[in-house]
Amino acid sequence: MREKVYPVSLSRKDRDSTAFLYERLSRDDNMDGESYSIGNQKKLLAKVAKEKGFTNLIHFSDDGVSGVTMERPGYKAMIAELMKGHAAAVFVKDMSRLGRNYIEVGKLTEEFFPDNDIRLVAVSDSVDTAEGENELTPIRNLFNEWYARDISKKRRISNKIKGNAGEPMGQPPYGYLKDPDDPKRWIKEPEAAAVVYRIGALTLDGLGTDQIASVLSNERILTPTFYWHERGIKRAGKLPDRDPCSWNSSTVIKILSLQEYCGDVINFKTYSKSYKNKKRIPNDKDNMVVFKDVHEAIWPREMWEKIQQKRAQVCRRVQRGGERNMFAGILKCSDCGAVMGYHFNQKNHDIEYFNCSNNNRSRKTCETTHYVRVDFLEQAVLGEIRRLTRFASQHENEFVKIVMGNSQQTVIDKRQAKQKELNALIARDKELDNLFERLYEDNIIGKITDDRFLKMSQKYEKEQRELAELLRVVKDEVAKMGDKAMTTDTFISTVRQYTRARKLTPRMLNELVDFIEVYHAEKVDGIWEQKLKIHFNCVGAIEIPEVLALPQPEVTIKTRRGVFVSYAPAGIAI
Repeated sequence: MREKVYPVSLSRKDRDSTAFLYERLSRDDNMDGESYSIGNQKKLLAKVAKEKGFTNLIHFSDDGVSGVTMERPGYKAMIAELMKGHAAAVFVKDMSRLGRNYIEVGKLTEEFFPDNDIRLVAVSDSVDTAEGENELTPIRNLFNEWYARDISKKRRISNKIKGNAGEPMGQPPYGYLKDPDDPKRWIKEPEAAAVVYRIGALTLDGLGTDQIASVLSNERILTPTFYWHERGIKRAGKLPDRDPCSWNSSTVIKILSLQEYCGDVINFKTYSKSYKNKKRIPNDKDNMVVFKDVHEAIWPREMWEKIQQKRAQVCRRVQRGGERNMFAGILKCSDCGAVMGYHFNQKNHDIEYFNCSNNNRSRKTCETTHYVRVDFLEQAVLGEIRRLTRFASQHENEFVKIVMGNSQQTVIDKRQAKQKELNALIARDKELDNLFERLYEDNIIGKITDDRFLKMSQKYEKEQRELAELLRVVKDEVAKMGDKAMTTDTFISTVRQYTRARKLTPRMLNELVDFIEVYHAEKVDGIWEQKLKIHFNCVGAIEIPEVLALPQPEVTIKTRRGVFVSYAPAGIAI
């Protein structure tokens, strides 16, 4: 960090009396002693520089920055001033303060300083270029880099041991603090944890990330960065120059993506390619280590899973005013399986509806629209949920028996279907390997030309790259299926919460419904019928025995002049 503004132009006399004093300290140097502090480096360098006749001393410092990188603010500012000819000498405590990069420091000492007539003094290493060349300097620079490499290697091994033992590798996220009695453990911070829980609840209520950010901003809730600053909690980065209560969508998205909020510790989420490159790169999920239920959860696990499901759903359009429709992402075409898109009538915006996204002008891969009105959906789904809650309260034993059976069968069916998809992808990947091998052999023996080989190999390589990404996604889905936290007990207790429901809410829909199959309306005995099949979370579609006195919901809506559509369950939909 530069501490003094230097004049734009200098006389030769001013330059000859000016020395730049550079101090650096970081944890990479493993130097916690007081003699290595920035303050003591300043005192030492100032004393030596004055003894050598320099009267105009300017300090440049980097505190907490590794010497492996040359991208240090204080160092770069010093070099910029040296290039302008603003100093005759540079003083450092030792050569490692300049850096622990053998090549870059070598260029500095062997080329830049001599070419620009700059004197270098490294006090502890007895280096002073005004007194002649020191043959040991290149060797010291090499040892300094080796030291950094050795420290990095030891730290990686230490981190690997700690990470595999379940010790959190990073700082606790917003909502948690380190336990004062055990720094390896996180505890909830009540005020911030309440904000995190509310963000999750608002998501399940159907609000988008921009809307949630707006709600928090209007209520003047401090953003995580300013919250930490106000409580004296150190975090990397500078305090932004903006309203401390101005939330943005990216912050909300970051919070919604953290699995740590359901009590887990996830280690090795990022990695660096080498000790010289400090940039953190997102790690593959296969290389992460997850420890479940280590600390107290802010979101129950089933709530976390519903939040992720909600975030993963594709909403093709939003309502007027920028709000998401609560059915967006959970309606699927019964014929082609596509997620249905939201629309509203251009002449009458109060008429909102969904139709199959594969029936639009550009695709036309689905023969019918599967048009369904939002007001019709609200009445039909609410009616079915009420019917389900009556079933649970009036015929508890039968309800539990059906739910448990459906739960097991749904998990089995989904897992088998996804495993079948995974097996097909693996088979195709192996097939591409064989095709490429045969293609190579044909090219070697001259059966196909080099140009033909190049075109075909590029085609196979492109397909295999796309296949690799798809394989990763499907493997992840298969793994998640084997670890679903929402049990039949959870579903049953959730159903009972809505026994007296009078209105369908986004929260109710998200907690109970996985997805809804929408059929194209058909005319039956002169009456238009709109069929729906509701698949519930954890248990799939439920069929209530006909012998029970639980009549189906009666929903009829006028869609246009003289045309009425009535609701009818499809197959085993409730």
